[in-house]
Amino acid sequence: MVSRIIPVEDFDLVIFGATGDLARRKILPGLYRRFVAGQIQDSARIIGAARTDQNDAAFREEASAAIREFAPSAVDEAALASFLKLLSYVTIDARGTAGWDRLKSEMRPGVTAAFYFSVAPALFGDIAERLASNGITHDDSRIVVEKPFGRDLASAKALNKMLARYFHEGQIYRIDHYLGKETVQNLMAVRFANILFEPLWNAQYVDHVQITVAETVGVGGRGEYYDHSGAIRDMVQNHMMQLLCLIAMEPPYHFDPDAVRDEKLKVIRALDPLKPGDIVRGQYLAGPDGPGYLDDVENAESRTESFVALKLTIANWRWTGTPFYLRTGKRLRARTSEIVVTFKEPPHSIFDEAEAPKANQLVIKLQPNEGMHLTVMIKEPGPGGMRLVQVPLDMSFADALGQEGSDMPDAYERLIMDVIRGNQTLFMRGDEVEAAWAWTDPIISDWEAAPTRPEPYDAGSSGPEEALRLLHRDDRRWREIRA
Repeated sequence: MVSRIIPVEDFDLVIFGATGDLARRKILPGLYRRFVAGQIQDSARIIGAARTDQNDAAFREEASAAIREFAPSAVDEAALASFLKLLSYVTIDARGTAGWDRLKSEMRPGVTAAFYFSVAPALFGDIAERLASNGITHDDSRIVVEKPFGRDLASAKALNKMLARYFHEGQIYRIDHYLGKETVQNLMAVRFANILFEPLWNAQYVDHVQITVAETVGVGGRGEYYDHSGAIRDMVQNHMMQLLCLIAMEPPYHFDPDAVRDEKLKVIRALDPLKPGDIVRGQYLAGPDGPGYLDDVENAESRTESFVALKLTIANWRWTGTPFYLRTGKRLRARTSEIVVTFKEPPHSIFDEAEAPKANQLVIKLQPNEGMHLTVMIKEPGPGGMRLVQVPLDMSFADALGQEGSDMPDAYERLIMDVIRGNQTLFMRGDEVEAAWAWTDPIISDWEAAPTRPEPYDAGSSGPEEALRLLHRDDRRWREIRA
């Protein structure tokens, strides 16, 4: 199956922080891949904006190097040369006056205008104010803002209020790259485009749900940032909360941005407060592959968690009685992100106890090797009686859709194209962000008030022992962390 490519309309995209790491690794390579695929027209304009003093030619050289490093399989010399012609550069002072007149002169009237804030959140307000005061934006302009969107409820509210001075909610795209993953969107298709699962998607038939985001790397060069953030701010409050919402939400009345986000918001507001024993925090120890967390962040007294596991419950008719287990951490056994929906076992088994059927599981793999598989029980082939065996029904997107992993659009590619289209379905709304912080803030406050330290765990393991007991006490087990 060949995916259909639908070109987007002509646009001017300004990337603030165009010389930064995110632009090099994701934004510029992603735009190039969309250009090669035929989704971006030759008339589009991509304008880099940063404080580095350089000209168009230097920026194009940087972009070329980034594309060759981070999208090597897509490099075609003729296509790359054509793409680089779309690029220009403006040296700009985000907190001053330099460069704004030049940027205004670069913008074309009558085309879609988007502005990507690939900068520290402290600069969001300065850039937003200068875009508005210099008359660079109009009512249909769009801005893209990266996480972290605040570090607590108060700062998130302040940031929302500040952006609202210059842009209405329909212009603000709060990006979470997890929502751009192919499997995450297919989760909505599987749930709402097939009658097969929806009658079973409730507490009567679902025993529990696990969401795991595991990384093999430590905090590395992000030590200073991470030590003021931790796993719950860095992953749970945004990425994992969004995955939870897509699993637990009610069917929206239409696949419409606000309809989808209304249902996600209901899930967040229905979350029960965490009980004291329903959360585990950890810090990785030194191992063969690197130092421990305390050395990485250069703070021997740090009480910031590099691992967190939680048991959540949702107070609504669909999910009362079904626990949701979330875990995420650094320096774990394998790099993987997945959602596992475990259904209840049949209420009565007609087979011998030794051959009793095991629970069906729907495993939704986000990375690596995006895809889904459903485990079912079948008879083991051959003579010798009724022997049951559990087997997976696999759907790897690379196999099913005839696409190699390297050809699958990156999440940033998809989300940036949605910005150009004006489609906010996969972007967080302001009230969603605030509701997530309202639920998370009490957890963080309790940690900061308590004298306890995170539980140490071995690098390359599945996390702290206490996280295993979180499920063991409910007579359940975590799915093994594997790539």
